[in-house]
Amino acid sequence: MLPERIYNAVLSTGLAFLLCVTASARGVDFVHSCAGEPVILENGRMKLTVNPDGYAESLVCKATGEECLEDGVRIPLCAVLQDRPYDNENFLMFPAKPRIFPSEKITRSGDTLYVEFKDTYDIAVIAVDVKDDYIGFSLVRRDYRIEDYGVKRKTEIDGFSMIQLPVRSREHFGEWLNTVWDDRAAVAVIGTEPASMIDTFDETGGYKRMYAGMDADIKLFGADAALIVCPPDSLLDCIASVEEDYGMPRGVESRRSREYGYSYYELRDVTPENIDEHISFARAGGFRTMVVYYTDFASSCGHYLWKDSFPCGIEDLKKITGKIEDAGMIPGLHIHYSKVSVTDPYMCGGRPDPRIGHVNPMMLARPLAADDTVIHVESVPSGLRMEDGRRLVHIGDELVSFGSVDGNCLKGCVRGLYGSVPSSYLQGTRFSQVDVDDWSYFIRIDQNTSIQKEIAHRLGGIYGDAGFRFVYFDGAEDVPEPYWYNVSRSQSAVYDELQPAPLFSEGALKSHYGWHILTRGNAFDHFPPEKIRQAMKRYTLRCAEKTADDFTSVNFGWLTCLAPSEESIGMQPDMYEYVCSKAVAWDCPISLVGILEQMEHHPRMADNLEVIRRWEEAKLSDAIAPEQKEMLKDPDREFILFGNAPGEYCLYEYHMLTTDSPQSRLRAFLFVRDGKNCVVYWNPAGDGTVSLDPHGYGFRLTDMDGKRVPFGKDGDRLVLPAGKRLVLETDMPEDMLRDLFAGDEVE
Repeated sequence: MLPERIYNAVLSTGLAFLLCVTASARGVDFVHSCAGEPVILENGRMKLTVNPDGYAESLVCKATGEECLEDGVRIPLCAVLQDRPYDNENFLMFPAKPRIFPSEKITRSGDTLYVEFKDTYDIAVIAVDVKDDYIGFSLVRRDYRIEDYGVKRKTEIDGFSMIQLPVRSREHFGEWLNTVWDDRAAVAVIGTEPASMIDTFDETGGYKRMYAGMDADIKLFGADAALIVCPPDSLLDCIASVEEDYGMPRGVESRRSREYGYSYYELRDVTPENIDEHISFARAGGFRTMVVYYTDFASSCGHYLWKDSFPCGIEDLKKITGKIEDAGMIPGLHIHYSKVSVTDPYMCGGRPDPRIGHVNPMMLARPLAADDTVIHVESVPSGLRMEDGRRLVHIGDELVSFGSVDGNCLKGCVRGLYGSVPSSYLQGTRFSQVDVDDWSYFIRIDQNTSIQKEIAHRLGGIYGDAGFRFVYFDGAEDVPEPYWYNVSRSQSAVYDELQPAPLFSEGALKSHYGWHILTRGNAFDHFPPEKIRQAMKRYTLRCAEKTADDFTSVNFGWLTCLAPSEESIGMQPDMYEYVCSKAVAWDCPISLVGILEQMEHHPRMADNLEVIRRWEEAKLSDAIAPEQKEMLKDPDREFILFGNAPGEYCLYEYHMLTTDSPQSRLRAFLFVRDGKNCVVYWNPAGDGTVSLDPHGYGFRLTDMDGKRVPFGKDGDRLVLPAGKRLVLETDMPEDMLRDLFAGDEVE
């Protein structure tokens, strides 16, 4: 998203954002006419024609002859933004608000564009790099003409729009990658570094305005962008060329890697002593990757000091990653990286590090003594954070909490927190509120200082020394504004320290440049078993469909392994069947959080892991046909997967017969196989038997691999084992089966 000041200017200026008009609709041409030649930018894949009056008039995909721009719409290709008019004569004419000055003349000399603007004296010098797969744009210089009359000076620029194109809408829009595409053509405007401002806006006429620009507060020169136009099956090839030429993270290479589709087992409370047990569970689930959460080995975030359970430090961690590799799996690292723990030396070393994050600056209205519990300020910021744990200020070298606000007073102050020393301060002393995270155990850091690179270097050492190969960027949202920049900026600082480069990465928040870093979309936080389907429909499935437009998968996790209890039925095989089937439908991985206590006490853990293993193997062997994947995408249809032989799988739609409650002693689902009604059933919380009246129909009982399972009789009733998943095959009609399983109990 654009910075707020630029976005507001887009919405509110009388220029209606760069004088975007449809000539046929209004009958008005706001752009003056000049007798210049059109500017043609062309490679083997596309042809961009820019009118000398300053707007793009055609963009053609050569492979199909598709015109990619909306007919009759004129949007100046470039523009200058000023937070208010700065030129002396301009601010005498125009009000004090952000103003956009559109391009009105564009000429080309060799590989350079020269752009002039309405009502300013700027000349933007843009280098154009025409490559086989893309055209690159870079603002390299700003010239300025000063008239020999009036009160003139070279004025400021607060923002610059380098590319604006009125692109026709198509079936797909990848908002993260910034691409519009269908089966005939794809148009993408992508940034080459975190400072490149990239966005697309839906316009009233039904087209999309694709945008690349810069914010002068961040970087005005050298924040480049690339334009790509090609058939959709060539888009990733073209992006790979941009990544290589600009030295970017290899997002395309990661997405095409063999490991990209691997699901992972996320360790919890892992130590060198219990890693073998975790590995046994992971193997049973068919996992090929495992994740270590830094909280298991580090006592705090920031310095990542070793816990007592890791007395040998990195050597203990290497024992864990070594065993993961010996088991044929790939180790990954789950990190927080853009914040520090309140228990970390950055906070509690006696003097808080000045590079921690700060918000809401204030000034003392009266002197403050070392024992005062009321702080008088000149004014209380309107955005002062008042949540529990976030009422913390940093004054001098001291950390102080406050209890309440009364007028311009912070009351109920507790002085000298986290090992700092209470001191006295003069009237007029400036101080700020600490940027405490939403989770008050953490403090966000100042991205404009060296602390992020310092933390990144420390993480890079752990990552490389321990032999990790992929990473989860947790807490990606925990950065200061502007988010479009700092989310990717902080991730990039860490990514650059990770050697070798991660096979793939996931993260908690996406920004445009991060597409090249976070090559797999995020996992969602845990959902309770009873709500897993509802949550998947509301969040994960929507996310998967949306992110597929960005040529990216998402993580269908994190899944819990919660055991049954009086409060919950726990995670059951049908729940994993639902999640895994939908993940395969969208070619996505899953993740399972391995909590040994829950897994050891879950009666159906072996069944749960078997479900995961089958779906994972079917996915990685491409055993599920495209038409089956389309069927699996339906959120309201459920399917079960059987493995008939190595590499051979059968898929059946099934429906629940029993109730879905923590008190249920039997879970049963009906499906049809080879003309026979079949019921897959199990005891969710233990082992026992189930007694059924056969009503004269024959029954055959097998395990999930099709092997016969014996059962007994009690008079006219069948007595079936009820523990792990079994399959009951019969000629009994469906309506009778529904009544049968709705009324019987496990004994």
